[in-house]
Amino acid sequence: MSLDLLREGTVIPAHPLALTADRRLDERRQRALTRYYLAAGAGGLAVGVHTTQFTIREAGLLRPVLALAAETVDAEAGRPVVKVAGACGDIAQAVAEAELAAELGYHAVLLSPVVPGADEAYLLRRARAVGEVLPVIGFYLQPAIGGPRLSTAFWRAFADLPSVVAVKLAPFDRYRTLEAVRGVATADRGPDVALYTGNDDHIVGDLLGEFAGRRFVGGLLGQWAVWTRAAVALFAQARAARAGDGAALAELTDRSAAVTDANAAVFDAANGFHGCIAGVHEVLRRQGLLDGVWCLDPAEGLSPGQAEELTRVITAYPWFTDDDFVAEHRDDWLR
Repeated sequence: MSLDLLREGTVIPAHPLALTADRRLDERRQRALTRYYLAAGAGGLAVGVHTTQFTIREAGLLRPVLALAAETVDAEAGRPVVKVAGACGDIAQAVAEAELAAELGYHAVLLSPVVPGADEAYLLRRARAVGEVLPVIGFYLQPAIGGPRLSTAFWRAFADLPSVVAVKLAPFDRYRTLEAVRGVATADRGPDVALYTGNDDHIVGDLLGEFAGRRFVGGLLGQWAVWTRAAVALFAQARAARAGDGAALAELTDRSAAVTDANAAVFDAANGFHGCIAGVHEVLRRQGLLDGVWCLDPAEGLSPGQAEELTRVITAYPWFTDDDFVAEHRDDWLR
């Protein structure tokens, strides 16, 4: 049932990492974040991905972080929720991480494309090997945080792998997005592969538009790790607009640039995305869900002026926030 939900389309936040001031896992707040996403109406969670910080692996936190999310979803969701685990590294590492995810009850693996020195043929072999363990979600990652350029031919071949169930496109580039969609659309298995936007800079446009005869059915987004209740409402509005609701279409079209503006503040676009994880943390800190903006790497934090930018967009776009919702339920989530 959960993979059916993935294929139909849903809201999947990229789960952050809750740390204490000494940069240890804060299990209470980590569970609270999962509860928040469930209560907000998210249809899935992606854990162990960029927003969770890839360095959880070196810190020995991959298993406990994956386990906490899975246990909380299984015990408290009361409905189908897609559990997606991130996997990184070469073939051996990615397969081992997929095996861990399978052991913990995850439904699919989001496969990072960042493998130093790897060519497209290697990435395809790796996806095939991981697919023998769990269904695979492809990932086109923006170059600002290490993503490689991947050809239309790669995406066509990737979509034709029998284990591939979805692709998250996050190159933050219109041309590369179109190239990748065209690859999936022209694959023999193309109709069986769901498209998810990861383009946090173009969320509304991706959800409303048609690309090479295909549509994005949902989003797997770091942006949706904050203000998630509002994100669920935006996604429902996009579906209504695609179904012919003219008022919903007009409102979303008017608000498209505002959503991108808000993301620029959260992700710190002005500083090359240096503060993207800390920006997510700062929103959650202001809501009382996190205790600070600490990242595993002490060098990661808010950029100069980023806090002020967050204040500006929160003030300018109150419809894009869910502060009242969080305030009402936060104590229960933090129990």
